[in-house]
Formats: sequence, C-alpha cells, structure tokens
Amino acid sequence: MTTAPLAGQERKAPGRPRNALADSAILHAVLDLLSEGQTVAAISIEAVAAKAGVGKATIYRRWANKEALIIDAVAALKGPVPELAGESVRDDLVTLIKANRSNQHHNYGKVTACLMPELMRDDQIMAGYQAVIEPRREVMRGVLRRGIETGELRSDLDVELTLLMLVGPNMLNGLFAQQPRVPREGFAEALVDAVLRGAAP
Repeated sequence: MTTAPLAGQERKAPGRPRNALADSAILHAVLDLLSEGQTVAAISIEAVAAKAGVGKATIYRRWANKEALIIDAVAALKGPVPELAGESVRDDLVTLIKANRSNQHHNYGKVTACLMPELMRDDQIMAGYQAVIEPRREVMRGVLRRGIETGELRSDLDVELTLLMLVGPNMLNGLFAQQPRVPREGFAEALVDAVLRGAAP
C-alpha cells in the first residue's frame, strides 16, 4: 500500500507476499494508539506489534521506520478519494466533505488532535501528511475551477480561500464533535451551501 512519497520511498520491498489482514491490523493498531492520546514519539514499533498481534519483523518487512508507518496509517484513515459524478459543483463538494466525515473518522476523532503537535514539530511527518492530503485538496480545487468555467461559481472566485473555507470548518467540527448547535446530520450540505452563497455568480 503506497499512499505517500515518504512511505513509498522509505518502505523496504517485501520479502514475501503481503498479508492484507496483517497490514490492516498494524495500521489500525497505530490509529488506536494515537486515538488513546499517545504521541508519535511515545509510540514504539514494539507497542504497535503487541496491539496488532504481530511480530516486529512483520512490521519492519513492510515499513522501514515509524514515521512511514504513521503516514500510511493516516492515509488509511482518510481512505480513497470518492468518485465524483461531475454534474453539479454542489453535489461534488458535498460528496468530498462527507468523505472526511466517515464513521472511521468519528471512531478515530482524536487522531488528528494527537497529530497536530507532531506536525508542528516534525518536518518529515508534516511532509508526509501533506503528501496524503494534498491530492484530496487538488480534487476539490478541480471542482471549484470547473464551477468557474461552467458559470456555477463567480468568475473572480479565490479558489484557495474557498478551499480553506470548506476544509477548515469540517476539520474543526471533527475535532470538537460535541457541538449540539451544529448537528452532524446534514452538516456537509449546510457547510457547502453556506460557502456557495458567497461563491455564486
């Protein structure tokens, strides 16, 4: 599973066929440890191996170091970019926002919060994280640019600022899930509609 340049470049070539179940157990073990509040520095390969029920050698055959493993775990949490219908800017944006609000994200809501300090301190982890999220953001940029071309969005729209207006509230709402005045149901639609009111021609 190659999800980011950091992980892909540093991972050793496997000496035997990969076991998808072992991969999944290892990645979920990392997410479990992060969601329990452990820092990246505190997480050890030994702890991951024990939680996943595998040997350390199994991990080292797949990942050359802990940083590459962490980044692949984040990529697994994000999941694949959803397929877009390409017919409506609003519908495509709602689909992308919802993809970042899956049940898995809800279950591992503390992971992002635990990673934040590490991203600020460790350039290598930040680079790997950017490699995971940037392709997803580029898809959203593409939707916005398409909307400008089709006339669904204003011609002078600031794509980068609009992108931040969409992803920022979604991230914060995921970090601080207990917000009774902002219900989870219909959040993606409400967010997209609020932003598009200012982006309309």
